[in-house]
Amino acid sequence: MVKSKEWNWKEADKLFWTNPCEESYYYANKWKREGKKTILDLGCGLGRHSILFAEQGFDVTAVDLSQDGVKFLNEWKHKVGLEILTKVCDMNQLPFTNNVFDCIWSFHVISHTDTEGFLTILNEIERVLKPGGNIYFTLCSKESYEYKEAGFPVIDENTIMKIDWPEKDIPHYFVELNDIIKLLCNFNIIQIRHIDNCFFDGSKQNNKHFYIEAILKEEL
Repeated sequence: MVKSKEWNWKEADKLFWTNPCEESYYYANKWKREGKKTILDLGCGLGRHSILFAEQGFDVTAVDLSQDGVKFLNEWKHKVGLEILTKVCDMNQLPFTNNVFDCIWSFHVISHTDTEGFLTILNEIERVLKPGGNIYFTLCSKESYEYKEAGFPVIDENTIMKIDWPEKDIPHYFVELNDIIKLLCNFNIIQIRHIDNCFFDGSKQNNKHFYIEAILKEEL
């Protein structure tokens, strides 16, 4: 298993990464209507989704490997007067007891590992999520340019290593639809969307991800 490595936030566009993604508004509303209370923002980055969920009244716990990212979130939450529990930790070993979260949110995060690492992270997710709890997360698609054509160093059959900032030396794990279905054998899959961000930053792109909603089975 490759060693986890945090983002270099000094090289990132903070204006972009402090704006919540559009999906987060939908799930904040959905989970609130369903009576969910506790959310783990797994790989919170600068905290854009942690802030959104806390504003909506959720009990939010935010974790990230980056001390810079967590420091930014701590300053942000104090500035706006929100309560968010933050921890610097590796997602391979979460510092929580079993079955404590109603929901887990992880947007463009848990693919930052290799095949062995992903299986470890998935086990940790299953451990800390309550039976019947919800998860929404994304995974990189093998149909993307980065996997098929970019020529990045190969770690294993599912993993390449990025070589440019802010993700320099960070592994990326890629999957196909059937891989997800097999991996999520302990979940009831609600939906899987395959989305191509085909135009952004002023040019055509081939940047595909799977967007996944699932519920941990009550009995494993």
